[in-house]
Amino acid sequence: MSDSFVHLHVHSSYSTLDSTIRTKELCARAAELDMPAVALTDHGNLFGSIEFYQNAHKAGIKPILGCEIFLAPASIQDKKEVPGRKNSTHLTLLAKNETGYKNLVKLVSVGHLDGEWLGEPRVDRELLGEYSEGLICLSGCTNGAVAEWFHLNDLDAARAEVEQLANLFGKDDFYLELNDQRLEIQQTINNTLKEFSQELGLKLVATNDVHFLNKDDHEAHDVLICIGEGRLLLDENRKSYPADHYFKTPEEMRSLFADFPGACDNTLEIAEKCNVELVLDPTSSEKYPQFDSPDGTPREEYFHKICFDGLEKRYGKRELDYLCEMHECNEADIRKTLDDRLDYEIKTINDLGFASYFLITADFIQWGRDNDIPVGPGRGSAAGSLVAYTMGITDICPIRFGLLFERFLNPERVSPPDVDIDFCQSRRPEVIDYVRQKYGERSVSHIVTYGTLGAKSVIRDVARVMGISYGDADMLAKMIEAKPGVKLKSEYDEKAELREIIENSSTWQDLWNYALKLEGLNRNTGVHAAGVVIGDRPLDEHCALTRGNEGEVVTQCDMGAITELGLLKMDFLGLKNMTVIQDAENHIRKHTPDFDINTVPLDDEPTLALLNRG
Repeated sequence: MSDSFVHLHVHSSYSTLDSTIRTKELCARAAELDMPAVALTDHGNLFGSIEFYQNAHKAGIKPILGCEIFLAPASIQDKKEVPGRKNSTHLTLLAKNETGYKNLVKLVSVGHLDGEWLGEPRVDRELLGEYSEGLICLSGCTNGAVAEWFHLNDLDAARAEVEQLANLFGKDDFYLELNDQRLEIQQTINNTLKEFSQELGLKLVATNDVHFLNKDDHEAHDVLICIGEGRLLLDENRKSYPADHYFKTPEEMRSLFADFPGACDNTLEIAEKCNVELVLDPTSSEKYPQFDSPDGTPREEYFHKICFDGLEKRYGKRELDYLCEMHECNEADIRKTLDDRLDYEIKTINDLGFASYFLITADFIQWGRDNDIPVGPGRGSAAGSLVAYTMGITDICPIRFGLLFERFLNPERVSPPDVDIDFCQSRRPEVIDYVRQKYGERSVSHIVTYGTLGAKSVIRDVARVMGISYGDADMLAKMIEAKPGVKLKSEYDEKAELREIIENSSTWQDLWNYALKLEGLNRNTGVHAAGVVIGDRPLDEHCALTRGNEGEVVTQCDMGAITELGLLKMDFLGLKNMTVIQDAENHIRKHTPDFDINTVPLDDEPTLALLNRG
């Protein structure tokens, strides 16, 4: 067996305000240490799984997808305390294969959607039994399901817990997890687990419950914990991690667990077992819901019919005359131009497999209009599509304005279509509910976003936990530019006054060094203002789900990861402008019943003169 080692219990910044590790740096460090693989096991979530998977492959190491789950003492339906028990304990789960990863996604989703209690997405033993296939289970850290009984000095219960978990996952895929961060209780746990190993024929495995990358990151990690807990560094009773929770080298881990034969070798054995291959293809439409044509005809045929029916409606005599005059040609030439352009776009869309996308989009936009929900005329590159115009997705004629279809959908540079749709702000939820009812409650979801410790905010956060006055912190923070993408390092390099203030005070130097290490880490999760995912099946068969602050279902993949997975993403934008325009139309119709804003000429000279006068 190799002298290497694989870390199987690692937290990233997706364990919000509990780890300083970024997945890219994690994978780079594992590769630097010649480790063949590394695992990601964030607290109760899979937020970082796609990013980690991609970064690991870029670094040339194997990604092991996992999660440190929260295990309820009884059923997740029992939202109450169990006397003498913790509200939850930890288990480390690792996916061996695609089945295991799908089961891990299911477990994590159920925890967030149905098992959440006191801020923890819990699962129970019944769920573990249902979704154990393809998963490797490690018995957990010092807060683990087995360790709980050691804290209660109940060895019989600890042994029974071990036996139950071994039965759930099978002896070959259940390992007794050893941790050693110099805590006295850990020595007792490790030695007893060694006895259980011999007694029950189970294997040991060494982990380090990693929360920061390097040993000298411990103080910055301490600051991060204080930010999350709202405590001061000087507070003696605050939560703190021992300095040993860093990404140790193989030599350090093997030295630490020299008295536990096989514990380090088994990390390599587990890494060999874990071979999850995710299919990431942002150009694929395989996971898009398939639109069933109302008349039962093949989808592509129905799509073609809808487009050409729309062409006839959009281009009556007045519109054709306008284009003839504009292009200085006759009606036959314009009709040929329209037919050829539409045929070309339809063929491109069908060849790329995106017909359902357009049919779905046109369907919910038409539903909105049928229900008097104001819908925008279209924006962005989608306005260059004649198909979008004929289907009523946009109200902008691309021929009239000389807009290019290829800016929207280019057969030589395949990327999924992206149509931003504006709805009345107050009635936008009705359109989303319609889509949810049509394609399934669990097949439609909002998209997660992450709030981060930005350049200015991290200065204030670090200052607060260090006990620095608000005024002093504000003075320093105001020296940082308030613009998107600003970084502390570039501000320091470019501003002599800022450098001088920092260099002349050891306190400011400490603050600055902490802030540099924490800048950009995830602070919280949120919900994307417009993004909605529509799947071909319940979305927890593709990615893990969680809930937003208002109880709405939200994907645990952000916009980038959703695209990489090949899921259909729509932007349902809520604009107050649409409501204002609708109200204005309603007032106008009181004295002009036939008024239609879509017939108002865009080159009306009195109107333009009014706008020019301000």
